[in-house]
Amino acid sequence: MGYDARFRVWRGDIDGGGLQDYTVAVNEGEVVLDIIHRLQATQTPDLAVRWNCKAGKCGSCSAEVNGRPRLLCMTRMSTFTPDEVITVTPMRTFPVVKDLVTDVSFNYEKAREIPSFAPPALGPGEYRMKQVDVERSQEFRKCIECFLCQNTCHVVRDHEENKQEFAGPRYLMRIAELEMHPLDTADRRELAQNDAGLGYCNITKCCTEVCPEHIKITDNALIPLKERVVDRKFDPIVWLGNALFRR
Repeated sequence: MGYDARFRVWRGDIDGGGLQDYTVAVNEGEVVLDIIHRLQATQTPDLAVRWNCKAGKCGSCSAEVNGRPRLLCMTRMSTFTPDEVITVTPMRTFPVVKDLVTDVSFNYEKAREIPSFAPPALGPGEYRMKQVDVERSQEFRKCIECFLCQNTCHVVRDHEENKQEFAGPRYLMRIAELEMHPLDTADRRELAQNDAGLGYCNITKCCTEVCPEHIKITDNALIPLKERVVDRKFDPIVWLGNALFRR
């Protein structure tokens, strides 16, 4: 059975804006993105929102619903009560382009800073990997680039100045994925610590909590990557070798 829901949607651009109130019809089985589309069709044709698949696989419709980073297409209206006011705002960590659309180019800049996979000098048919090694990093490949983990990470959410030195959980996870690959020949541990800002991460698990693909970013990527970096940084043999080399 349908009902009329009360929505507060942020409207504006880089120069500023604010929340505007709307009353819009809701039908059974709908998600928040359906309501945003209905607003566009019936009341606000100039409302800007980024979306593509409406199936939770493209990561395009990232926003914040009642202050929590979510995919609009995966947030069911049935999770709210009919008398609840639902507030939809753009991702707070990134600059607003218009309304619910933000400029997420920061993420692509960080992605370009990570060296790509560097395979060993093997011929066709000579690659050999154990299934356990495949599975270790396969989880991270479920990422749909929604950037909700980047948005909720307080290291950049609350400190704009950290964006120069901190890649964020999504790209620290990418470094971890490559580090865990048994056939990758590059060593990215120094990159993780010095360039990607791994030390800024204090493992609060907020990135894991908002991941729509349920990737255990903190436990399976960030903590193991920290362990690898620490092992190298404080290994006495490595320290001795570096000291001798400097001489």
